[in-house]
Amino acid sequence: MNNAVRAIVQHAKQNGIKTFLVLEGYKGLHAGNIINSEKIDLDSAISRGGTVIYSSRFPEFKDPQIRKEAKAQLDKLGIDSLVVIGGDGSYQGAQLLHEIGVKTIALPGTIDNDITSSDFTIGYDTALNTIVDGVGKIRDTMNSHNRAAIIEVMGHGSGDLALFSAIATGAELVVTNEFKKTPSEISEVIVDQIKNKGKRSAIVIISEMIFPDLKILQKEVSEKSGISTRAMSLGHLQRGGVPTAFERINASLMGIKAIDELVEGNSGLAIGVLKGKVTSTPILEALALPRENRYALAEKINKINQA
Repeated sequence: MNNAVRAIVQHAKQNGIKTFLVLEGYKGLHAGNIINSEKIDLDSAISRGGTVIYSSRFPEFKDPQIRKEAKAQLDKLGIDSLVVIGGDGSYQGAQLLHEIGVKTIALPGTIDNDITSSDFTIGYDTALNTIVDGVGKIRDTMNSHNRAAIIEVMGHGSGDLALFSAIATGAELVVTNEFKKTPSEISEVIVDQIKNKGKRSAIVIISEMIFPDLKILQKEVSEKSGISTRAMSLGHLQRGGVPTAFERINASLMGIKAIDELVEGNSGLAIGVLKGKVTSTPILEALALPRENRYALAEKINKINQA
């Protein structure tokens, strides 16, 4: 996100636009927590994870009165345009601001990769690489002890982090909301891979929120398979770290596109990268786009990795 913010500020300056930074998202916007962009060294922030302008949850923004008060904070400073970076909730907020007269452009910022108007969301590739690194290290230990590992990754309803990390790591089984497996089915795969095929380890990657208790899952799989199994969640480890080069480039290009759209007088748009091209889509259309069902791909990857 820091790369996107920097690109937005720098490109705006080139177009003679004065820039401000809203700290802590919509919560900060409503509270008037808005500073001149020159108060933060954005050049040094491009190699840092997270966001130097911070983030927050602010469900109160659904209230029309709260949004009017937030707009009043912008009006005080003569700000007529806002670039928002976030997930579908942030997109909805940007659309609502657009409808009351604030020119808005939205950028996809979420590790879940669940904004379908863009092939990649800001944060996804860095999180994916973090998972791949973590799974590789866990595999080393499982190989040493002849064990299985169940690794839970983030993603909410989207299984992209689980699915594509399984491809990258050769995980023996991936379980997502689109491709679910029971503890018994997970156990059968582990038995087949370790006892029948003679592997030293088996890795199962699962999306979060499928199994409510990893310890219960671990115990059940261990008992059913007869194989020592460990279960762990990578948790918020996935949300930090140095951004990848791919991430920095795409975030910067999307930030530049956001300013180009504002300069042309456009508003209510979502920026994304589709098939290598930076694009813009009306926010309402972006929110309505159906998500590709990856069941067939998950099934194929599982067969390949279990062969």
